[in-house]
Amino acid sequence: MSAKNSVMVFIEQNNSKVADVSLELVSEGKKLADKLGVTLDAVAIGYNLEKEVEVLGHYGCNTVFYINDERLSHFTSVPYAKTIVEIIKKYEPQIVLFGATTTGRDVAPRVASELKCGLTADCTELQIGEYKLKSKVYKNTLLQIRPAFGGNIVATIVSPESMPSMATVREGVMKMAEPDTSKEVELVSEKCGLDDSDFMTEVIEVMIEEKNVDLKSANIIVSAGMGAATPEGLELVKKLANTLGGEVGASRPVVDSGIIDRDHQVGQTGLTVRPNLYIACGISGQIQHRAGMAEAKRIIAINNDPDAPIFNIAHYGIVGDVNDIINRMIKAYKARA
Repeated sequence: MSAKNSVMVFIEQNNSKVADVSLELVSEGKKLADKLGVTLDAVAIGYNLEKEVEVLGHYGCNTVFYINDERLSHFTSVPYAKTIVEIIKKYEPQIVLFGATTTGRDVAPRVASELKCGLTADCTELQIGEYKLKSKVYKNTLLQIRPAFGGNIVATIVSPESMPSMATVREGVMKMAEPDTSKEVELVSEKCGLDDSDFMTEVIEVMIEEKNVDLKSANIIVSAGMGAATPEGLELVKKLANTLGGEVGASRPVVDSGIIDRDHQVGQTGLTVRPNLYIACGISGQIQHRAGMAEAKRIIAINNDPDAPIFNIAHYGIVGDVNDIINRMIKAYKARA
């Protein structure tokens, strides 16, 4: 059973499967809990998820507080928020983490408002550290780190006098740990204290739109920036990605221009990716984009500006005309294949 002051993670489920972002947060939460010397707990809400939540133990979770109710099969704002609030009040964790997903961004502010505590959105890093305010020192405080002012600065936000400290973290930002299948999790069933009057909306049907691109699991990503945003340039980026067996990514300005879907967006307001190879074509490399791809194992940058910031993090840099260089890369690869 959990002890007071634990680290707690809200578990999202998609089609009765634990969402990847929740496994990422459990992995990160385990690190925070170990630094604090406390347990790592989770709250899972849904219907017939007993077998699915067992996997949380493989990532370091000690206890799952599970609310099983058929009415909670699908996410609805008010019932989920009310249920999470009751669990937090009962077990008094010092840190609560949510994914910065559609669900997390909906429910986390409701929970924070009800508990009258702080909430930091879209964190890119979490640390345990010390914070000084005038003559007072707060130890073992959650440092919530995120880009601010359009990504021009990195802010560290603390809420040492507001318990629990709450944060949302974007999918893909935290690295998922290698699962240890020998570890088990304690499942604690909690009563559902909801009345029918709490369910002000009803889910009639769930329609899932299949994505045409899967950047998260791609080993190779070829991304287009504004330097490759012409019809010819984008076609060459797609051709290079297809030649290499990779996926096509894009910077936010390219997505905002409407020539490619948002599912392809990499960066602070898009996806965070960690491919084996990331080829940045005509991308200047502002901090907003680097936040989403800086942890790629190998980065090749192509830009006609030798001073482009992307070269600061690239393993290999090529200065020149993007279209010309991509054409040469395609020909060279095919010649060796």
